[in-house]
Amino acid sequence: MSAPSATVFAVDDDTSVLKGLSRLLRSAGFKAEVFASAQAFLDAYRPDVTGCVILDLAMPGLDGMQVQQCLIDKGGALPIIFLTGHGDVPACARAMKQGAADFLTKPIDDERLLAAVEQATERCRMAQQERLEVATIGERLGTLTRRERQVLRHLLSGKLNKQIAAAIGTVEKTVKVHRARLMHKMQASTLAALVRMADRAGVSTDPDESDSPD
Repeated sequence: MSAPSATVFAVDDDTSVLKGLSRLLRSAGFKAEVFASAQAFLDAYRPDVTGCVILDLAMPGLDGMQVQQCLIDKGGALPIIFLTGHGDVPACARAMKQGAADFLTKPIDDERLLAAVEQATERCRMAQQERLEVATIGERLGTLTRRERQVLRHLLSGKLNKQIAAAIGTVEKTVKVHRARLMHKMQASTLAALVRMADRAGVSTDPDESDSPD
């Protein structure tokens, strides 16, 4: 069972489908919010919510594929489970290529749908956790001095302390001090951990990148 905080948004122009989805989801312990139109859902969309979207492919006005593109444009991370009554294979391929979590056909198999929702909400949690961790790394990077960032990039390029000292025009002892400070600020216990953090945050490995010392 997923955590109570998981919210499933169901979007379908068939009110009977929405009622059935709402009952099913709530009986499984999810919060359920239903919308009879794509626009109503987009107007209520909250990007910080943990959960997923169950989205009908064919609807009047904006269809499911257009809603998916709108969420992508908004930087949305909510996984989408598409529903279709006619098994549109080309649309399925396009939706999955764009990151859809699953593609199910009507009539809906309750067990399969709930399994898809469980997987999608877990995918959402993992994505949110990754964003949080990357943001934390970014905050730590922001505490580094220019010289520490310079030393960091040399470390990422594989240089030893002695080589870094020669490259930036200082002595090895000073490099060791900068290295110790940046390791402390980044809360990295090993060089390997530091490299992983820098990689996740997209830190440049170019030691010649413009960055004069403090």
